[in-house]
Amino acid sequence: MSEALNVPVMADLFAEGKEPDVLFWVGSAGSFDDRAKKITRAFVKLLNKADVNFAVLGTEESSSGDAAKRAGNEFLFQMQAVTNIEIMNAYNVKKIVTACPHSYNTLKNEYPSLGGKYEVLHHTEFIKQLVDAGKLNIEGGKFKGKRVTFHDPCYLGRANDVYEAPRDLIKSLDVALTEMKRSRRDSLCCGAGGAQMFKEPENGHKDVNVLRTEDALETNPEIIATGCPFCNTMMTDGVKAKEKEGQIEVLDIAELLANN
Repeated sequence: MSEALNVPVMADLFAEGKEPDVLFWVGSAGSFDDRAKKITRAFVKLLNKADVNFAVLGTEESSSGDAAKRAGNEFLFQMQAVTNIEIMNAYNVKKIVTACPHSYNTLKNEYPSLGGKYEVLHHTEFIKQLVDAGKLNIEGGKFKGKRVTFHDPCYLGRANDVYEAPRDLIKSLDVALTEMKRSRRDSLCCGAGGAQMFKEPENGHKDVNVLRTEDALETNPEIIATGCPFCNTMMTDGVKAKEKEGQIEVLDIAELLANN
């Protein structure tokens, strides 16, 4: 039986006259996709462990609008964004953390011009802060010595220059971190960004996610670590396409840390 998780809802706290320190933006994938829900639960487990005063919007959270904007529907993006901003501003939200780099990039870089000015952190940045502050203790456990490679999400790495926080957390597990030939600023997209997740690929010689998975397989990993639910799906599909699902796990960094 899984342990009970404490997930406060913003409206409930507001009714009690309380304000959390942090809003956890779950995101569409983390809310609805069965695989991504495991990432959400793992991150909440870490938040509970570190005794973080946080809340979620629950049913009041709508899509960040990332997919609509990337697909070219600026009108729909602005409708979704303004609705979210009005709700968050009503709750006096100051700080947001999310496990989705797509939401992270949109909330951080595109909401301010529409009136949504917040401090926005990716979950790896926030977890690193908790570790550095001594609120969360991470040490090598069941993953100790395992061969791990990390795939940089586009909207975390190239778009926002966050490269070290995820790697620092992975290294703290005493694993053998091996970089792919294309990493950090030279990383290759998993194939999901720019709303590509929701359409079939154009004709070509090879799907992008399979090409990226081949990059990962060259490092001979036991685990492919990700920091994005979309990347997780694409790399998992790539591992299946290569018929390696029995040998290689694809895990979000939050899962590595929470289930260690």
